[in-house]
Amino acid sequence: MYKLLRSILFLFDPEKVHYFSMNLMKKVCRVGVFRRLIQHLYTPPLDITNFAGIRFRNKIGLGAGFDKNALYLRELDVLGFGFVEIGTVTPMPQPGNEKPRLFRLKQDEALLNRMGFNNVGADLVARRLADWRKEHLHSELIIGGNIGKNKATPNEDAWKDYRICFEKLYPYVDYFVVNVSSPNTPGLRALQEKEPLRKILTELQELRTRMNVRKPLFLKIAPDLTEAEISDVVSLAHEISLDGLVGFNTTLNRSLLSEEGIRQAEKAGTGGLSGKPLREFSAQKFRCLAGTTNGKIPLIASGGIFYAEDARQRMKDGAGLLQVFTGFIYEGPGIVKKLSKSIAERNKPSF
Repeated sequence: MYKLLRSILFLFDPEKVHYFSMNLMKKVCRVGVFRRLIQHLYTPPLDITNFAGIRFRNKIGLGAGFDKNALYLRELDVLGFGFVEIGTVTPMPQPGNEKPRLFRLKQDEALLNRMGFNNVGADLVARRLADWRKEHLHSELIIGGNIGKNKATPNEDAWKDYRICFEKLYPYVDYFVVNVSSPNTPGLRALQEKEPLRKILTELQELRTRMNVRKPLFLKIAPDLTEAEISDVVSLAHEISLDGLVGFNTTLNRSLLSEEGIRQAEKAGTGGLSGKPLREFSAQKFRCLAGTTNGKIPLIASGGIFYAEDARQRMKDGAGLLQVFTGFIYEGPGIVKKLSKSIAERNKPSF
């Protein structure tokens, strides 16, 4: 059924289809009987997981970029996600890069995006999250806040932007992810170097000491880092007692694509690649990351997760939680239940 619907939706502009389909879902979920039916169909059985001091109802989350502005939390809750990462949120609203900026590479089941942190800004996102918390007191959905810097902010002042977002969203999210790994904001990835990272992360940790409740702080990194660069990031994470790492963001590596995919990507232009071509690439990089952490830093796996075997392998390699994005677009809402079930079956004792 979803493949038929997907074939129709994929005839139209990806960014417009995203908002059309989620706004339609919002209308459907206003009707109680439809909302309960969707919940029954797609919500996986409970698989309680304690990760970085937070209780998750299951291990499958939705990565940042899908619900940038905290518009669809009820709908994603109904679809059974254990957690949803909103953002990337910047201090001031920004329109992002010029359109078109999101492209499907259908033959490769991939996406290419250069969105550029388009979002409504930290103030409005905070108000929406406050309203959500009031209206959904009993929801078990965990909400992460993915934060970044405005395009116009120079790198030497980037820590100020992260601090503003951290402070404004702090009362309303359950954890934070510092995003310095998007390829679509000029110069942003330079902040993955050890000293700029240290400045951002220690500023946020210092600010957290003033809060009544301690909320975990994670760092999302790029899969394009070398082993030496990954080692530097992990070394810093150990040094400052970071709560966890998310591996990985989108890649600039076009060699992962088929010949047709490469032609399509060249036609589309710059941007970060996500989806099925990253399955083995991200898995290899994740094994490197996990090996470098030596099991002492909590890890969330992201990138190229489509199938049950992907989920089981990342968990085996050391992931505590999994995030999907492009797999959700291509495989449909059933992916949450499918992946959660596969992990639960892997963890069953054998007799």
